[in-house]
Amino acid sequence: MGLEIERKFLLANEAWRAAAHRAIPMAQGYLNDLSVVAGGAQKASVRVRIEGDTAALNLKSRETGHTRQEFEYPIPVADAQALLKLCVGGLVEKTRHLVTVGEHLWEIDEFAGENAGLVVAEIELGHADEAFERPAWLGRQVTDSLRYYNLALADRPYSQWSEDERRAADVA
Repeated sequence: MGLEIERKFLLANEAWRAAAHRAIPMAQGYLNDLSVVAGGAQKASVRVRIEGDTAALNLKSRETGHTRQEFEYPIPVADAQALLKLCVGGLVEKTRHLVTVGEHLWEIDEFAGENAGLVVAEIELGHADEAFERPAWLGRQVTDSLRYYNLALADRPYSQWSEDERRAADVA
């Protein structure tokens, strides 16, 4: 069984850009929407992603928080392109910047399209209590905040957030 242990953060500043060593364009969509997953009608999100010149189908259990079941399977890019046309909600477009800090790889997602203006950092860990270096550019942790999940951003993108929601996001 695949298990993902991940923490998600907002960013305090853009100092991470100087350390980024790779940028990967991504487009992804969901074959189910937030309401059926959050409401319990389905127990997993089903995502299609094109990442650079590869593609994958991903299933992730519905728990919020840092630990969830995750299964990912490579698929042909042509299949992913066809599946993206079947997705509900909006397309989530982003560039993933890779930044190594100490022994960990950070994935900085800089969103585009309807989610432009939102940037989040994620780190995958080997176990829930694993220690990691917190770089100076790291802001507030939002791991338990559903609205920062990509499934939620497909359903209600950052461009639709109220000014109060955006201000709350900016508080680090």
